Amino acid sequence: MSKNEDDREPVIERVESEIEDSETAPATYDIVTYPADFTLEGLVKKYRAGDIIIPGFQRKFVWNIKQASRLIESFLLGLPVPAIFLYVEPNTNKHLVIDGQQRLLSIYYFMEGYFGEPSKDRRVVFMLAGLNEKSPYFQKTYETFRDTDASAFRKLNDAVLRAFIVQQLQPKGRGSIYHIFERLNTGGTQLVGQEIRNCVYHGPFNDLLGKLNKDASWRKVFGKPRPDKRQRDIELILRFLALYYEQHKYSKPMNRFLSEFMASNQKGQVYPLAKCETLFRKTVETVHGRFGDKPFHIKAGLNAAMFDAVFVALARHLNEIPKDVKQRYESLKKDPDMNALVSSATTDEDALRKRHKKAQQIFFK
Repeated sequence: MSKNEDDREPVIERVESEIEDSETAPATYDIVTYPADFTLEGLVKKYRAGDIIIPGFQRKFVWNIKQASRLIESFLLGLPVPAIFLYVEPNTNKHLVIDGQQRLLSIYYFMEGYFGEPSKDRRVVFMLAGLNEKSPYFQKTYETFRDTDASAFRKLNDAVLRAFIVQQLQPKGRGSIYHIFERLNTGGTQLVGQEIRNCVYHGPFNDLLGKLNKDASWRKVFGKPRPDKRQRDIELILRFLALYYEQHKYSKPMNRFLSEFMASNQKGQVYPLAKCETLFRKTVETVHGRFGDKPFHIKAGLNAAMFDAVFVALARHLNEIPKDVKQRYESLKKDPDMNALVSSATTDEDALRKRHKKAQQIFFK
């Protein structure tokens, strides 16, 4: 299979209830938003000190040097620049960037003197490019301003970038950040689902999910050799762990349930990371060993509801898998009640409970 063919493959079955769940309206939050004007020098100082954090380091800096140069020129010319949005972390009072990453990094890189991160231990000197050649700022660097143009140097340092600071007051926690990020991120293709969680809940647990996503047996079960660009494969791993450990707490929407589970275990403080890793690897090895490649591709793609019911059922009985488990799975797929439970209303509490119970009964009766 070619790379392009693999990318076009319909990996996740489009079940209407799953799609509707991802679009469910958020809960009500008590949030305060207020403006703050930072000088560019002050903003970069806070970023260097770690007081401003760009969550989700997998999100790359995508602006080219011309785009970044025109932003710097705008400050030098006194032109308006769109505000950035920062979210106050409740425990640390640090600020997470929820919109404005490209602007912030462009400013930081220019003041650092190099464009972008190192590539093969080499760095590109950040000279303002793509400007009119008659511009007094054409091909200038931050160091050039400092050494030869004190007025422009001070103007740039003292230029102001407005930030809107967002703080969640009630309920306690940071649940609103997922929804704010979902609505504010403006990086070309809108982020969805696990892509947003990856940005918002970055930490040891998120790193573990990325690590597990590379498991050889999992890639064959998921049905795609390379990681999914929209992180739907990682979301399924999260879905399995969340339902295995906290199915008794489940209430729809699934989208919120997964976010709350990931937030609560962001540093592995509730369910130890080593325990989560062992559980997933043993389960996926069992599933692939007994069912083969793509066992949950029942119709047009992987059925997430069948996946979570079977994975959780087997994970609870890893030491007592019946010898005829493959035949039992074939019976489960043909069961009319199960077919209904994985085809509609899949994120409803009752439907989820019934399909998990059905899988337990057929595998271990």
